[in-house]
Amino acid sequence: MKKIVYKLPREKIGTEEVLDLVFKDASVKHGLKEFPKVAIANIAKKIFKKEKGKFYIRCIKRDKDILVYSPVKAAPEEIIRQLWLENLIKEYGYPIERIEVEKSVQFGREIHKKAADVVVYKKDRITPYIIFELKNPDERRAIEQLKGYLNAEGCEIGVWSNGIDKVILYRPYPKEFSDTLSDIPNVNQTIDDLFTEKKTLTDIDKKGGRSFSLRRIIQGMEELVLANAGVDVFSEVFKLIYAKLYDEKMAQERRGGEVKFRKYKDPQKTYSEINELFKKSIDEWYGTFNKIEKIDISPEHLQVCIGLLENTRLFGSDLEVIDTAFEYLMPEAAKTKKGQYFTPRHVIKMCVKILNPRDEKYIIDPACGSGGFLIHAMYWVWERDYKNATQTAKYSYANRYLFGLDFDDKMKKISQALMLIAGDGRSHVFKLNSLDARDWQGEEQEKEKARSELRPLLHHFGNSEREKDNQKTFRYFDFSLLLTNPPFAGEIRDQAMLRQYFFSKDKKGHLKNKVERHILFIERCLDFLEHSGRMAIVLPQGILNNTNTEYIRNWLFDKARILAVVGLHGNTFKPHTGTKTSILFLQKWNEKEQPLEDYPIFMAVSKKPGKDNSGEYIYKKDRFGNQILDEKGHPILEHDLDDIAKGFIKFAKEQDLDFWRE
Repeated sequence: MKKIVYKLPREKIGTEEVLDLVFKDASVKHGLKEFPKVAIANIAKKIFKKEKGKFYIRCIKRDKDILVYSPVKAAPEEIIRQLWLENLIKEYGYPIERIEVEKSVQFGREIHKKAADVVVYKKDRITPYIIFELKNPDERRAIEQLKGYLNAEGCEIGVWSNGIDKVILYRPYPKEFSDTLSDIPNVNQTIDDLFTEKKTLTDIDKKGGRSFSLRRIIQGMEELVLANAGVDVFSEVFKLIYAKLYDEKMAQERRGGEVKFRKYKDPQKTYSEINELFKKSIDEWYGTFNKIEKIDISPEHLQVCIGLLENTRLFGSDLEVIDTAFEYLMPEAAKTKKGQYFTPRHVIKMCVKILNPRDEKYIIDPACGSGGFLIHAMYWVWERDYKNATQTAKYSYANRYLFGLDFDDKMKKISQALMLIAGDGRSHVFKLNSLDARDWQGEEQEKEKARSELRPLLHHFGNSEREKDNQKTFRYFDFSLLLTNPPFAGEIRDQAMLRQYFFSKDKKGHLKNKVERHILFIERCLDFLEHSGRMAIVLPQGILNNTNTEYIRNWLFDKARILAVVGLHGNTFKPHTGTKTSILFLQKWNEKEQPLEDYPIFMAVSKKPGKDNSGEYIYKKDRFGNQILDEKGHPILEHDLDDIAKGFIKFAKEQDLDFWRE
């Protein structure tokens, strides 16, 4: 095996910079979100240089110096161990005499070669009580190894931790593993105390409830129970998220902020409480689930899932963390066969910056997917026009001006959930086929609600026949802004649907047998816009380049001013697709003005996509090779779309475009 050599920088470095080196290439700087910043800073101060190029830390249990960094070796697990030792002693109150490190674990007649990292004993100092398996931040879970330790030692509690998150297994004697805990008991608590003590939102925040990885939590649920539970993981996780969101909302109104979303010792009691919260969430946020739905996870499996999720705080949490989880959760079939892809958030942010959304302007995404365009447009307006506004005023804006449509029920649910977590509990997100007006008809309650909320935004015609027809077909609207990434895959062959579109006819006016879906979306999106309305749409690059699509470009020139074309790098949508794409920005001509025949168009090509050839994100790094973080603690992508947006803004001001006038 090739040895990895860690190059020590020539510059003089301090102990905290050594911590950066120890956790080189961790997915988050230091990878230590599990611990308070104060604890991390204290550990950094204890690292010292003992020999040339070598740094050590004094183990508080072994009372000896442990190497944590040299030019050929880094030991992030040791730092995590020292943090846990400090935590066990100072926060949980365990005497150091009841703690052992590097304990050999016996399996049958043989002693296992790998020792348990940390063991906490009961008061008799003989019986193992808590066993820790500690890993570096980028290492995947190895829960089975921890289960083996618990069974071999007859131990009740096992903790797997990599500094970013943890899984706490509970093995109620004499059974093997069957449950999880949200925390370990302190020195004065029993395990039963964890099931009976009341919990508040403040308690969750103190336990780091806003610092978590929902993706890792979901992976833990799958690994421990859901993968073999015979349920739709997507649906069941979504039910738990909605139950938790409802509980957090109600906890703000309950005395003391008490939460009900927690586990009880009796799995049946847990199931009853959580299922009741889910039922109430259906009434609170109508349209996501049917009233007859219930949680389909067994009480025993639910007990495990709640133990992993109960100490998180979803409302107001970091949307990028939630979004990453949903991107993982969305089944591959839904993302590929239908041509649906999660639009990378740095692409969305560029589009929003270029189009500059403003207050009192209605915004729509007719293929909203996970709602990224709507959410980032909302954040942009909040930052621009609501800096000093109350949260109620911000939510009121979102409730009134943002609309999303998607034909896929799962995508609609993701969008609704993200909008809800962002703070908008009544967003206008509907399951509708944007391309087919027939799908908008019907007596289903959701479709009636959609028509009711969209009708005020229909374009009004002076001609009574056209007005009457538009009220029926919901074809022409007056939205100010449209941002979308429509599905590329598939051809429309339905003749009744094709009759609704200009692009479905050949030069002689005859109806074609089939038309690609994204071509119809171009025409449909223009119909959603008011005169002078602006639009950004992701399209296959061939639409703007190929000779056989010249008729589309000519049609666009007649309908709108082309503001910009940004060619995206081929890696942008990997690993889902390597299709080369461009983003078309345009502004619909004002019906009272004569369209310009000649004008400049902003053109740009992205050279840094923020992803490598396999679709993995590429992040900026400092001189030590560590990822550079933004003000929220997120690693910063290595891309050039922000520079492209700045270039357009300069261009827009030079051209005196109305939506960038001061």
